[in-house]
Amino acid sequence: MPATKRKTGAAAGKRKAATKKATAKKAATKKAATAKGAKATRKAPPKKAATKRAAAKGTPPAKPAAGAPAGTGLDVGPIRGFRPYEPRKGEEYMSERQLEHFRQILLAWKRELMEEVDRTVHHMQDEAGNFPDPNDRATQEEEFSLELRTRDRERKLIRKIDEALKRIEDGEYGYCESCGVEIGIRRLEARPTATLCIDCKTLDEVRERQMGL
Repeated sequence: MPATKRKTGAAAGKRKAATKKATAKKAATKKAATAKGAKATRKAPPKKAATKRAAAKGTPPAKPAAGAPAGTGLDVGPIRGFRPYEPRKGEEYMSERQLEHFRQILLAWKRELMEEVDRTVHHMQDEAGNFPDPNDRATQEEEFSLELRTRDRERKLIRKIDEALKRIEDGEYGYCESCGVEIGIRRLEARPTATLCIDCKTLDEVRERQMGL
């Protein structure tokens, strides 16, 4: 009888040990699977980044317009369609090419202004009428007054353009009338009728403000 009990106890101990071993193995397997999943999750961002790089690689950058200098637009100052002037290496300031560049800008600007003046004249002739309502007449007169003031400024600007064209013919274009230094290509492209360098223009504006006070 005692021998039977010992055998039964030994078998039970073996089963208990086997159960513990299986439980430990299951826990280890679960832990390894969890660690593997976490590692895969941590590796996911590089894959996403790689996808972004692939997408960026597949989208080529926008190309500049044909014939346009790198990093520049096609608008110069108040005129559209002119490329900013790119001086050649060692090119003299206000060379023939530069003077021709600014001559074309001034002529195109003048042409646009004259077309605007003509449009305004035709518009006022077509829209002119004797409105019975005093409010309508007052509104029309105010509109015409605003247009006439705008056209008056443009006529003054046309005179300045003509003066600039004359300076080109006389070989005086591009130099400050006050100190004689170069006005600069970029400043002239922004304001083709400029007659003062940036320093003299700043001093002139300061004096005007002081006199206004």
